Amino acid sequence: MPPRSPALLSPLDTLWQARTLIWILLTGEALAAVLTAAPGLEADRLTYFGVASLVIQWIALASLGLLYMLRARLAGMRPPVVAQIGLGALLLSTWIVLGAGWLALRGLALVPDEGWMRFSLQVTAISLIVGLLGLGAFQAQWRAKQLAVNAEHSKLQALQARIRPHFLFNTLNTGISLLHAKPDTAERLLLDLSDLFRAALSTRDTIPLAEELSLARRYLEIEQLRLGDRLRLTWELPDTLPDVRVPTLSVQPLAENAIRHGIEPSTGGGEVSIRVEVGPTELLVSVANTLPSDSVRVATGHQVGLSSVRARIHALTQGLGGVSIKTTDGRYLATIRMPYDASATSSPGPQVTTR
Repeated sequence: MPPRSPALLSPLDTLWQARTLIWILLTGEALAAVLTAAPGLEADRLTYFGVASLVIQWIALASLGLLYMLRARLAGMRPPVVAQIGLGALLLSTWIVLGAGWLALRGLALVPDEGWMRFSLQVTAISLIVGLLGLGAFQAQWRAKQLAVNAEHSKLQALQARIRPHFLFNTLNTGISLLHAKPDTAERLLLDLSDLFRAALSTRDTIPLAEELSLARRYLEIEQLRLGDRLRLTWELPDTLPDVRVPTLSVQPLAENAIRHGIEPSTGGGEVSIRVEVGPTELLVSVANTLPSDSVRVATGHQVGLSSVRARIHALTQGLGGVSIKTTDGRYLATIRMPYDASATSSPGPQVTTR
């Protein structure tokens, strides 16, 4: 089964993270301490704290258990609806645990019947108040997140508007220069160009990794027709490519930057290499190019494409992925990093090739 895109993760998925579980347990202990320190308590406070801690932690665990069992049904629901169901699960778990606790402890005389009733009402009220506060905070956070997503989307559209015409016009110029001298080659170039046009004008935010690499390959083949022996291409791909989606035109702009700022300024040309590494938790797509001698001048030219790719990777992975760059040993390296489950099914990919 292919992994879910990080962008499609349910809001409930954060509940299963270790940090969230620790905070839930600590919050439960804090609530138990507050209840124990409340004035007017007639029962032994140490015993009361132990019972309160036990009940609150079981309520928290029962709520998480209910939500986990319902995670498949809740995955397709809107986050505000999921939050409301979470409130209902909290109250239901409260009543279940209080009822089970009363049945288990009444024979031990740890808590009198009237004390347990008062305690149960307190815990139910606290669960309702905490749940309502959490629901209100979640809805406010959700609205803020939607506004941030809309602002980010507008920013991405502006960045894409800057990068798309550049490589399209460059490719058209290459086709014009080949039209009379090599009509067959020009025809192949125009066919590749149509695929690039289709991707550039597509409304799809994401495409499979194999398709994105195919677009990058078409672009580099077009540039090799223009640059000839000045451009040396190296592909290092696994035998199978993972079934993971990436932002549309995320690898191609990095390849374009490698041509513009690494190969074109060099009188002797250079090498561009694309490498895909699949780890147990991360997928790495690297685009490297050799730099001309005047590396200071060309280093600032990579920023437009990188800004677009970095922002889209960040939005798709909810901040779990990113794009890193470095210059070492006369080579400029841009690496896309995305979370990935290596145990998922992969699709066949091309072999490692060098041109």
